[in-house]
Amino acid sequence: MCGICGIAGENASTAVVEDMLHSIAHRGPDGAGMFTDTGIAMGNTRLAIIDLNTGDQPIANENCTVWVVFNGEIYNHRALRSELEARGHHFKTQGDTEVLVHAYEEWGVNYFARLDGIFAFALYDLCTRRLILVRDHFGIKPLHYHWDGATLRFGSEIKTLLQDPAVPRCVNYQALHYFLNLRYIPGALTLFDGIVRLPPAHYLVLENNALRIEHYFILSTRVETRRDETFYVEGIRHHLREAVRKQLMSDVPLGVYLSGGLDSSALVAFASELLQEPAKTFTLGFDEPTDENADARVVANYFKSVHHELTLHADPLREFPRVIWHAEEPKENILQGFLLSRFAREHVKVALGGLGGDELFAGYTHNRYLYPLQAAHKYMPGLAQHYALHPLSRAAFGIENALGAPSLDEYRRAAQLLCALGDIERYYLILRNVWDDDVGMWRNVYGAALRAEHLNATHAAFDPLFVKNGHSALEQVLWAEFHTKMVDDFLLNEDRTSMAHGLEVRVPFLDVELVKFAFSIPVDLKIRGNEPKYIFRRAMQGILPEHALRKPKWGFSFNPYFQFQKDLRTVAEHVLTRERVQELGWFNYAYLRRILEHPPHPRLRWHYFFLWLAVGLHIWHDMFIAGNVRAPEFDLNAYLS
Repeated sequence: MCGICGIAGENASTAVVEDMLHSIAHRGPDGAGMFTDTGIAMGNTRLAIIDLNTGDQPIANENCTVWVVFNGEIYNHRALRSELEARGHHFKTQGDTEVLVHAYEEWGVNYFARLDGIFAFALYDLCTRRLILVRDHFGIKPLHYHWDGATLRFGSEIKTLLQDPAVPRCVNYQALHYFLNLRYIPGALTLFDGIVRLPPAHYLVLENNALRIEHYFILSTRVETRRDETFYVEGIRHHLREAVRKQLMSDVPLGVYLSGGLDSSALVAFASELLQEPAKTFTLGFDEPTDENADARVVANYFKSVHHELTLHADPLREFPRVIWHAEEPKENILQGFLLSRFAREHVKVALGGLGGDELFAGYTHNRYLYPLQAAHKYMPGLAQHYALHPLSRAAFGIENALGAPSLDEYRRAAQLLCALGDIERYYLILRNVWDDDVGMWRNVYGAALRAEHLNATHAAFDPLFVKNGHSALEQVLWAEFHTKMVDDFLLNEDRTSMAHGLEVRVPFLDVELVKFAFSIPVDLKIRGNEPKYIFRRAMQGILPEHALRKPKWGFSFNPYFQFQKDLRTVAEHVLTRERVQELGWFNYAYLRRILEHPPHPRLRWHYFFLWLAVGLHIWHDMFIAGNVRAPEFDLNAYLS
């Protein structure tokens, strides 16, 4: 696991790439290397996980005509290596990186879909002067780029691109609007205008000063033939066990994140079965009533793991500027992962995480609001939705807004959910707290600068994912979440928080074969009797203790109501001053004051999340747009007035 970066084109600069490497040294504290030639400079910082002695990068083929810098792990590299050796290729290392150059020699771009792993890499072909960027099937590893028509800059993190003075530091207001609605940015956009993400399962080719992007893998959602439940139970067990077996590959200490819930407990179960020694497990609590430490302890004792747990106490926001620097977005659901990764890195260099299980097997609480109403979504007349329900939804917002009582917000959203029956996309976005369907909210929350922008509503990013294709409402939502929130929120968080500390996190639930199998399972087996994860729970019976099978879903996050009373309110008072808010012009200062002055209330969850984002975006702006990106300021006090 590593960090990669580079520049291709007429402005390729070795000195700039050296600065790029320095900015992501945290991703690869074990070494760095660079390849340069006319019109190309690309580098790598290395986190040594396998092939500790001969795995330094960049790596080339036998005659040094093809070069690669690589971030990730290729779990089937030994099988590919054997096939390539049988075809006459000679290897000088024992690791997985060298497979990429020989496979390119043998099969060109046609081998990307054959890779089993987590990866983002850059290949350069000296003979054709062709640069190829590749990102893994489901976007587990990040890859960003900036193309100005003459020079392509790329990197594992956006901060690498900002080291080049030729890259402008400007805000993408459309991305900012999406972020304020969703708390993440769906698709290729980033908060930086002109800097985009390479989509998962795609590769980019730069050749003859022309750029093209192609996909190499398309996930299918078809249920070919319905089978009995035993078939799916055995298939889940087989594919998850195989995924864990492959991802235990490591020459350094390895552990498992453990919450005590279904997904993480399943990983501990299979890791304990496959390892020759007790698994190492890690849990983090927030000193809140919803902490999962006790649940994790039950599972750790059951499987006799070497368990480590940590409980946080006051003022966690003191780490916020440092987390924003690593995440490159001021996210409210990332601080906990940052602190857990730092804790785990004291003991291991690789960790398995349970991300992906909820998306594959319908594990989120909001799925319970979708499943019982699928028939209503299917049969609600379009005219009723357009002429009756949507106007009623607008009226519900108008009443709540006129009363000016934030504590009524959850009731208003509940009414709007009912008014969205028949429009599954809108229903889902309301569940996800998207607010821009109500025009009055734009006036509530935005200041002059953002009100002046012509911005698309958030549904524009989701319209291609919600199409009339015969799938049920729940199937459409699972598909949309897998391709948006999982990739652009949770996987981004996982990568940034772990790599900030030189920790590699692997995600067995996103094994390609397991994902394909999971999407072949009929949706009525994923939820039955409104019980989330029905078929997965059945698959884990007899493997997990009953406590883990029955544990209700919570989520690895701070409770915003408690956080507001810890240090969010105090920090917001000192960051969101009238002068600063009005100078930047993104937010309506009066609306922020309304939240701050309202007595703490558990129904103001969304408002506290919004307050967190407003604080974070002011810090983000001072750090990335107005600040020194080569020497960022991590002291929270520097951002307080």
